[in-house]
Amino acid sequence: MAIHLTAAMRVIATGMMSVIRYVFTLTTTLIITKRAACWSLLIMALTGLSASSFAVFAADIASSHFAANSNSNSNSGSSDVITSDVSHIQAPISKTIVTTIPQTWQLNLLKEALRRSDSGYQVQQMSTQMNQKRKVEEALAGTVDVFWSMTSKELEETVLPVRIPLFKGLLGNRLLIIRKSDEARFANVKTMADFRQLKAGQNRYWPDATILEANGLPVVTSYQYTNLYSMLEGGRFDYLALGAQEIGEELANHADPALKVDSHILLQYRSPAYFFVSPKRPELAAAILAGLESMVSDGSFDEMFNRELKIEQLYREAKFEQRVIIRLDTPDLSPLTPIERTELWLDLFSMQGAR
Repeated sequence: MAIHLTAAMRVIATGMMSVIRYVFTLTTTLIITKRAACWSLLIMALTGLSASSFAVFAADIASSHFAANSNSNSNSGSSDVITSDVSHIQAPISKTIVTTIPQTWQLNLLKEALRRSDSGYQVQQMSTQMNQKRKVEEALAGTVDVFWSMTSKELEETVLPVRIPLFKGLLGNRLLIIRKSDEARFANVKTMADFRQLKAGQNRYWPDATILEANGLPVVTSYQYTNLYSMLEGGRFDYLALGAQEIGEELANHADPALKVDSHILLQYRSPAYFFVSPKRPELAAAILAGLESMVSDGSFDEMFNRELKIEQLYREAKFEQRVIIRLDTPDLSPLTPIERTELWLDLFSMQGAR
């Protein structure tokens, strides 16, 4: 009798273990912590397994289960095997974003846009200096989450653009750093034909170099921005064109008594600067856009822009309307550029300039 009872209990135990294996697999697969804990207690009560023995048993089942599911083809034809693909389970979205943007208007704008989007993001700045090419590579790898740049079609197709012009088009309104000895030479420029006699210097990684070349202007490039100042002084080219909002500070940072900001010419082309986001962080791009749109809508974008970049003072000092305007085409400009949204741009592109 005892023998038969023992045999019967083994059969029951075997069946129970199959059920237990099924239940444990299901709870493990679904990752339902509270339910898994309840089942674990029930299993230990029914089987008499100690907590330590159950842990070994559970680990063995989990290991076997996920190893079996690592080859989906081997299970695809079996109707009695429960399989699970946990690859769709999304990791928590990181609230820390890494950027190469230094302490500038652009960084202040980014932080305010994120605050407006109520996203809870915290900005972490990288101290590593990177050229444009490296920034793109790091963004594609997910090491850098957001950077800013003047746009190009290629850039917009590679990483995620947030199409709100950070400088309202001011970056495409360029003043020139020249040699002081060439001041009279630049003052005699009246037409595009005159201007084409002068040679530009540009960073090879910047979209500006391509724009100047596409408009038939002679260009000398360097892969290192800082080299351009000594190259200009040494006569390798005749001018370095920089955004009107940055040129004074840039020349001060590369002080050279032989160089000055030209007072005669405004080089103008439509080429906005945007925030660019890693393709791995589309939710971040959406949050930045939502915050910027909110700022544009209530006027706080313009208020912050005018205050931080001292726009009234810049207009007085640059005297844009008194300059000869050399307008260039931007053949690589994306058709998605929001040119029709006049609230996003300064009125500089409608100026007639000196005649």
